Amino acid sequence: MTAHGIVIAGAGQAGFQTAASLRGGGYTGPITLLGDEPGLPYQRPPLSKAYLEHGADDRLVLRKPHFFAKHGIGIEADCRIDAIDRSRQAVMLADGRRITYDHLVLALGARNRGLSIAGTDLGRVIELRTLAHARHIREQLAAAHRVVIIGGGFIGLEFATAAHKRGCATTIVEAGDRLMARAVCDTISAHYLAAHRQAGVDVRLGAKVSHIIGNAEGRAAGVALADGQTLDADLVLIATGVVPNSELAAAAGLSADNGILVDEILLTGDPAVSAVGDCAAFVHRASGKRIRLESVQNAADQAKYVAARILGSAQPYDTVAWFWSDQYGGKLQIAGLTAGADEQVAHRSINGKGLIVDCFCGSTYLGTESVDAPAEHIAARKLLGLQPPVDKRTITEFEHDLRALAGSFLKNERA
Repeated sequence: MTAHGIVIAGAGQAGFQTAASLRGGGYTGPITLLGDEPGLPYQRPPLSKAYLEHGADDRLVLRKPHFFAKHGIGIEADCRIDAIDRSRQAVMLADGRRITYDHLVLALGARNRGLSIAGTDLGRVIELRTLAHARHIREQLAAAHRVVIIGGGFIGLEFATAAHKRGCATTIVEAGDRLMARAVCDTISAHYLAAHRQAGVDVRLGAKVSHIIGNAEGRAAGVALADGQTLDADLVLIATGVVPNSELAAAAGLSADNGILVDEILLTGDPAVSAVGDCAAFVHRASGKRIRLESVQNAADQAKYVAARILGSAQPYDTVAWFWSDQYGGKLQIAGLTAGADEQVAHRSINGKGLIVDCFCGSTYLGTESVDAPAEHIAARKLLGLQPPVDKRTITEFEHDLRALAGSFLKNERA
């Protein structure tokens, strides 16, 4: 490679991990990390969890400034990329600068999905995606009494947990018929519905929002539902999912459809451009489906893979997806992609405390969703990574004892 080196567009988890893995793997050329937020790269998951309760910005940063100086990783913070000039292998910044690259890694992430209803521009209507959002929310929560959350996914439920713990009367409004419907099975949905309601959170399922009600000062005063009901609120969180930041790639002529399309080695249609993390739509090898995953695990795994590929590895990308969430009702962990399961087997962990649901489609083992069962979660991840994959019959023979089954495979490998 020439002296232009690697340019990484996006300084979130995926962008940072790409840079760190390149240096850790022995890459000696220039690395430039371009971020559209001020400050150093930081962790996002705590923003909807511990950060809302404790603050502590310094605990969020992925590495201190000396790490970047020591490893020769250049950071351009609070900068915007206006365009990608693929013919000249360069990115154009909003301030007029042009940065050339040998290889460009798009780690552009995602942004919150907006709601097309009246009132979203009112004061005390909030969103949660960035550190700036979380700082603002902490300030708003200090004076809030009644909180309404529009959306019953991970972010909405984690925020509901934090708001209720701070003494706010909290209501979740979910248009679907169950919580976290895109991510978990109905058994886990029901578990968390009961947990939130038992804690005192008002959960409204099958409820559609008409508009957000404002007061004379231009601030949110409530939420109007489509059935005519109104919910009083002095703080409203919109948590209705995210959309990938793929416009920059599309404008440069790269294919995009619910994310930037990449092949089995996470390359776009341009051999000098890769995409990783929330913005990348890749083919999941186990299912053969093109998917896009929104998780720290996926961001870090894809970043490590692309760094290794740039350094010479040529194996197709293949890893086990996993996710987690902290809410009332315990720690939720998901191993694998369980959507589309036609059979779910619920059981308890060895100690009887954890809830476990093994998910199947026909004879295929898709994965396991669990609450407060960390050992079983780890075992499920090991089983999902086996080649050939473990099937339903084998799991049934072990009476769904994932730990014992994973241990038997490990024992056989050592023998």
